Amino acid sequence: MRVSPIPDQTGRLAVVTGANSGIGYVTARELARHGAHVVLACRDPGRGQAALARMRDEAPGARLELRRLDLASLAAIREFAAAWDHDRLDLLVNNAGLAMVPFARTMDGFESQFGVNHLGTFALTGLLLPQLLAAPDPRVVTVSSEGQRFARFDLDNLNAERRYLTLFAYVQSKRANLYFATELQRRADAAGLSLRSMAVAPGLTRTNVLTGGANSERGRLYATLARLLVRAAFRPTPEGARTSLYAATVPDLPGGSYIVPDGPLQLRGEPVRRTGERAIRDADTARRLWRLSERLTGVSYPIGGFDLHAASTS
Repeated sequence: MRVSPIPDQTGRLAVVTGANSGIGYVTARELARHGAHVVLACRDPGRGQAALARMRDEAPGARLELRRLDLASLAAIREFAAAWDHDRLDLLVNNAGLAMVPFARTMDGFESQFGVNHLGTFALTGLLLPQLLAAPDPRVVTVSSEGQRFARFDLDNLNAERRYLTLFAYVQSKRANLYFATELQRRADAAGLSLRSMAVAPGLTRTNVLTGGANSERGRLYATLARLLVRAAFRPTPEGARTSLYAATVPDLPGGSYIVPDGPLQLRGEPVRRTGERAIRDADTARRLWRLSERLTGVSYPIGGFDLHAASTS
């Protein structure tokens, strides 16, 4: 199934995180089919190689690369950014993430959903900022979720300091994605930069984010029930990639946009821009989260008196 219409992407250089499966795979494949040079940033080299081979079969002649990236490790993120050997980066799609996994901590001691979904994304974008700003029309797309609407955002319990509730931690991390995307746009605008930062919600989509990875450790019953639920209620993966592709490719889309499906409860339908989201207007919480994220990751975005190099305090 193809996702269309997508403008010609010839000449654009893109990174898609978590591109070995699900929405990330479809996003990367469709960008490549339309002419972009796409870097598949994947945690597991074996799965990444399999995805790369499949994508080359499905998109003959596409310009593709595979590079290892583990968002659960700040050292691995730094290694990925330091190894960047292209002269720019036109598009970064922050797609990779975890959903409703059992309690665990990343290599740096962060609660895994907060650590991967938000802090890993924050660090990667900051460290790639010089390459993005070397592009004529840079764009960052961060995949959130409509689940973020139900988050009770608690800045004092982002890292499971007091308690861990799986669903609570997930929707809170997805709210953090939306805060990050909108605050990045505010800072880019204040500095007079051409960078455009978007957030998207894919809607209910059949991917392995609920059934694969860490969730596979929950046992056979959970895996069976999750697969049945996903098959019955969720739409095909290419449908879920529409909002990401829309945000990544529509030429005149304003920075700071939040793209969601236009159907019932914004869970399925054509991509549309939603402007009334409360979190988009909550600049105070977004700024506080930004400062906390800089402290936890050691990655700063010196946007303001602007220095082109994302600084590391580690």
